[in-house]
Amino acid sequence: MKKPLPQTERNARRESLFAPHGFEGRGMADGFGDIVAITQLIQAWGHCRDQGRWGDLARTFTPDGTINVTWFTGAFSDFVGASRKVHQPRSPRIKHLIGLPSVNLQGDRALAETNIQILGRFRLDNTDVDYTSYARFLDRLVRTADGWKISARTAIYEKDRLDPAVPSEDFVRTMSETDFSGVPEPYRYLGYRLLISGRQLHPDIICDGSPEMGRLLSNARQWLAVGG
Repeated sequence: MKKPLPQTERNARRESLFAPHGFEGRGMADGFGDIVAITQLIQAWGHCRDQGRWGDLARTFTPDGTINVTWFTGAFSDFVGASRKVHQPRSPRIKHLIGLPSVNLQGDRALAETNIQILGRFRLDNTDVDYTSYARFLDRLVRTADGWKISARTAIYEKDRLDPAVPSEDFVRTMSETDFSGVPEPYRYLGYRLLISGRQLHPDIICDGSPEMGRLLSNARQWLAVGG
């Protein structure tokens, strides 16, 4: 029968499991608890945004938090107000499918990068169409007296697609006749849907693999290194 490992070695093995997340040497309970809290926060954002729970949504960010997505950039408090104006509880709504974040902790700061899908439906020339946008959220988070909060979020857009709710020749014809080229490919159909609904696209949208994305990640890592 094998002898049990000494307590110090067992603790070291537990801690090593979490080394990729950037808090090597911290206790398992401490680091694991932070990641669980951050994961729940990021998931809560999607639920609150999609369900129109505006008070709860506002509390996922710090009071001075900012957000940068296709149609909005600026203070998160203003984003909540703008989202509320366009929210339509009795018609097909946008759905955010949010994956598990990759979290890097440094003291009272954290970076989280999370794969997301944005799903929605709209009417395109008498045809109901569904769009799916693939992107990532890059979040800066800070530990506050009320727990972890997002201080800045930027969406990084990768690709998207458009499908008919019901296959039809009308959809094929519309796709061949509609000029989508005015919107960059990584968010082409999401952007087109926003434009025909009367909203403007922000000029500084971040696309995957772009120089702007490289600068965004570099600045985020520098911010994290300050710790706290």
